[in-house]
Amino acid sequence: MRSDRPLAPTPAGGDGWREEIAATFRLAWPLALANLLQMLVHAVDVIFVARLGERELAASALGIALFGLTMWAFTGLVGMVAALIAEELGRRRHSVREVRRSVRMAMWLSVVAALVGMAICWQGEALMRLTGQDDALSERAGDFLVIIMFAMWPMIASSVLRNFVSALGRPVFATAITGVALVASVVFNYALVFGNLGAPALGLEGSALASVLTSFVQLASYLIAIRLDRRLRRYRILGNWWRPEWPRMRELVILGTPVMIIIIAEAGLFSGAALLMGRIGPAELAGHTIALQIAALAFQIPFGLGQAATIRVGYHYGARDRAAMGRAGWVGIAMGGAFMCITAILMLVAPMLLLRIYIDPTLAANAAMVVFAVRYMKVAAAFQLFDGVQAVAAGALRGLQDTRMPMLIAVFSYWVPGFGTAIWLGFYTPLEGTGVWIGLAIGLVFSAGLLTWRWARRETLGLTAEPHHAF
Repeated sequence: MRSDRPLAPTPAGGDGWREEIAATFRLAWPLALANLLQMLVHAVDVIFVARLGERELAASALGIALFGLTMWAFTGLVGMVAALIAEELGRRRHSVREVRRSVRMAMWLSVVAALVGMAICWQGEALMRLTGQDDALSERAGDFLVIIMFAMWPMIASSVLRNFVSALGRPVFATAITGVALVASVVFNYALVFGNLGAPALGLEGSALASVLTSFVQLASYLIAIRLDRRLRRYRILGNWWRPEWPRMRELVILGTPVMIIIIAEAGLFSGAALLMGRIGPAELAGHTIALQIAALAFQIPFGLGQAATIRVGYHYGARDRAAMGRAGWVGIAMGGAFMCITAILMLVAPMLLLRIYIDPTLAANAAMVVFAVRYMKVAAAFQLFDGVQAVAAGALRGLQDTRMPMLIAVFSYWVPGFGTAIWLGFYTPLEGTGVWIGLAIGLVFSAGLLTWRWARRETLGLTAEPHHAF
């Protein structure tokens, strides 16, 4: 049975900790599972396009790299709506009008963000050429981007609605709807890439069109689910959709822009690491790609915990319960760290089992790649704990609407000690690829340490003070 009181305050004392653990788990597991399913949605595109040949796959990879970075950055921009909704519900349990205003302005912002993102994709071919990509490959990537760019708005808008249903205690909707999107992606790719089910065979362009159709199915599914659910329906999030709330819009932009920059900085670090690995050697780059995919798979759990921490801390922030704020943040951080310790052990004791998720490690053709992937996974095991802690600590701080200093921490950690160490160890010592991964680990260690320190000092730094909305 679904609870109609998903964000109810927790009692003090030992019961408070047990209740907080239970509440965080109820909120986090559907979000984490939705994150994993979303990875499968993207994997479906790769699986179908790979059958078209190496050239089409490379063009798709370039296009997705640009589209994906742009889209995820803008979901970070609108994602602070979850913290605002949680705070409003914590301050006043039935804050229908304020929640509706936040969602409405986040949806407005999704339109503006999508138009900017589409403009970037429209210039995709030129951007590819600027980065030194092959002319023919750049042209194919550009053809792909001018179609898939129409998925930008529904994807960003879906992330707004995902935050809304999660903050209102219906995170399982995100899981179910992402599952629907996965099925839709398989069907549309099967039909449009190779011309099945009476559809024309469109090849690479068919895969882009499949992504567009899947994104609209996902958005429609959210709107239908919200309409059918009694508790969510009463917020009438599309009511007065034409009415602006400029102070709320400004608040979303001010709080969300640092989150967007964090996403760009982190994505830039790992993209930069791939460029470094490519200069070291193709086998090293292949091993890096597989090891990074496994690390990214494990990261989806603390990422979901971080999303849950934002909502739980945000609720207590609005309720002015400082003790509960602390419990919510520390519970999320502990759960994220504990899970990543498990994945670290798996990487050390059963690397071949994890590699089988993506490749056949027994094939002779994969031998060199497997050697490097296993080597890099040993380093990944060392930074798993820090990766999980920094993800959840950042989420907890977002619940306190603290985003600007975490942005500075992330940019510094990733690009100064992180990327700097990667370059030094990768090119000026015999460590080469392993040195690049040690650099990634150093960046995550700095980020986890500084963000956790900031969370621990939240009272001294005044982060738990009375919320205000005048900037």
